[in-house]
Amino acid sequence: MAIKFELIKEAKDSKARLGKLYTPHGVIETPIFMPVGTRATVKAMTPEEVKDLGAQIILSNTYHLYLRPGHKLVEEAGGLHKFMNWDGPILTDSGCFQVFSLGDLRKIKEEGVEFRSHIDGSKHFISPEKSIEIQNSLGSDIMMCFDECTPYPATYEYAKHSMERTTRWAKRCKEYHKNWDKQGLFGIVQGGMYKDLRAQSAKELVELDFPGYAIGGLSVGEPKELMCEMLDFTTPLLPKDKPRYNMGVGSPDYLFESVIRGIDMADCVLPTRIARNGTAMTSQGKVVIRNAKYSKDFTKLDSECDCYTCRNYSKAYIRHLFNVDEILGSRLTTIHNLYFLIKLMENIREAIRQDRLLEYRDEFYEKYGYNDKK
Repeated sequence: MAIKFELIKEAKDSKARLGKLYTPHGVIETPIFMPVGTRATVKAMTPEEVKDLGAQIILSNTYHLYLRPGHKLVEEAGGLHKFMNWDGPILTDSGCFQVFSLGDLRKIKEEGVEFRSHIDGSKHFISPEKSIEIQNSLGSDIMMCFDECTPYPATYEYAKHSMERTTRWAKRCKEYHKNWDKQGLFGIVQGGMYKDLRAQSAKELVELDFPGYAIGGLSVGEPKELMCEMLDFTTPLLPKDKPRYNMGVGSPDYLFESVIRGIDMADCVLPTRIARNGTAMTSQGKVVIRNAKYSKDFTKLDSECDCYTCRNYSKAYIRHLFNVDEILGSRLTTIHNLYFLIKLMENIREAIRQDRLLEYRDEFYEKYGYNDKK
């Protein structure tokens, strides 16, 4: 098997845990935040810069790479690692979230999903087998099963039908996948916001014995309290000796609350997206750098940060870059935001080692401006 998880420590004050995730391209210390490189690049960054920030693994998107440049071209280039010059671990999603977000441009069938490209309107069809074929060609270390991402809100009947299809598709993905010695394949638990459906989904997927499990269908618009409730219920249903992945979470509070509930892996486009819009995550809360009050502020983005941006540039300079539409503004803010979350997860791991994660969360929330503790 390409993927192995070693449980190092379980926290005394929560369900949090420390672990090591072994992959063909390196060992990952968990819990971990994974930067997203949708189109085989983390936006505004070189792979070398991403590595220098301390990133241990990045994500790429099956749907987007299938459309452009095409998975066969990536395979011809020697796989995604060589194509984008990244020698660390890579996780590819199945493409299902992007396909299902197309709305009227897609049609769900038992065989798979028929959809029109958001680029040129051309017709395409992705089945569980096709998703695995694409990900095999990309050569990622961790692949995701093709599932039906249940929207929020959804009726019980819709969520049940969607969950049952996800299980059937997971079986087809596992049967079609052949590169178990090179690529791990994770199952995805669905079931909407219904505990009995989550329990059934987890049971059936655990019986399929995947090397890791994601909890899908969360952070899709539901209140944070409901996400936490679903995590509280679902994570204990998954094997202790395998990694648990909460898909699509990237704000500091969602990362804390996920880890506290036993999650090992998380990803999100949030830090890079808001960076390009001029918003920085700092230890004192968000900084909207375009605001006029920073025009003569010659301090760094975050007084507690030692990233490249904070060591070298002031708020006033970065604000100037955004005001004159210079791409360096987006780059510097992206560097800072990614470093901020990577460093946050490093601090979270240390807090777990010291059995003070809840205490650290409360300290962080007070400084950041969060006043809710779940």
